[in-house]
Amino acid sequence: MSVMTAPLPEIAFGEPADSGELFPIREVARLTGINPVTLRAWERRYGLIQPIRTDSGHRLYSRTDVETVHRILDWIERGVAVSKVGKILARDEQPVDAAAVAPAGAEQEWSQWQQQLRTAVGAFDDRQLDRLYGQIFAAYPVAVVFQDILMPLWQQLLRHQRLFGQTSEWLFFDGFLRSRTWKRLQTGCASAAPRVLLAAIAGECRELELLVAGLLMSGDELAVKVLAVGQPMDELTLVCEKTKPQALVVFSNHSPTNELPRRLERLALTLDCPLLLAGDASELAQEQLEGTPVGCLGNEGRLMQRRLRQFLRGNLDS
Repeated sequence: MSVMTAPLPEIAFGEPADSGELFPIREVARLTGINPVTLRAWERRYGLIQPIRTDSGHRLYSRTDVETVHRILDWIERGVAVSKVGKILARDEQPVDAAAVAPAGAEQEWSQWQQQLRTAVGAFDDRQLDRLYGQIFAAYPVAVVFQDILMPLWQQLLRHQRLFGQTSEWLFFDGFLRSRTWKRLQTGCASAAPRVLLAAIAGECRELELLVAGLLMSGDELAVKVLAVGQPMDELTLVCEKTKPQALVVFSNHSPTNELPRRLERLALTLDCPLLLAGDASELAQEQLEGTPVGCLGNEGRLMQRRLRQFLRGNLDS
């Protein structure tokens, strides 16, 4: 996502459970798969992690440091150069607006829900998972449910697939969330609200990330129709001609190629509706797309929804 989500403390993946524990560099290398030489380079050359030092000069890493290493890996896997990751991490630490700042005690509540979800996933208990899902939705807004509770756990399960059974756990949770998110999107599309089309750039996001982005953009006054993963980009003009949406949103969670801005500009010239870019690529390509007919929605759910409505009203302020 990915849609930007709150970081999730490491929990119960065959690793030490004490969130206040400090780890030597060899243990961090084991937990993350990154060798000590690279970890030192990320610290010295780029300032991406800042472990504490013992009196004898040995590095000790916190849980937050380990989570940061995983986040660095996520960005590198999406095609972002390591030299640019620091700026992205610093940006992600800033709340988008006052509404995005968690109230006191909220993160502890979210962590407790995540622990219960993790237990249900580990037991492959779809009935308990469904009960928890309903309880969480009854307690929080949609943006909090996905960005702060469900998707951080989904991302952690995705990263931790070294041990026997962990891949099955992620697939179980991924399938559950895709089916539930799809149902909510279908309910919205059945209404008479104006529609926006959402399409992924092929190979640049997972299906759940696309579905969640669509759900976070939608609302009572606007339905988002998500096109199937694999939708050819060069046929989007045809789809828009037939369906006449209020806007077309293209989604990507990868680092944009040099060709992407030109492709989007060409696509925009063939459409009778606004063309917008969302996801991590939107943040990374914003400067390249300035002065073009392509708008950027960002990668955070609340921001995407607000900017989308501003674009449709024609009064985007930022």
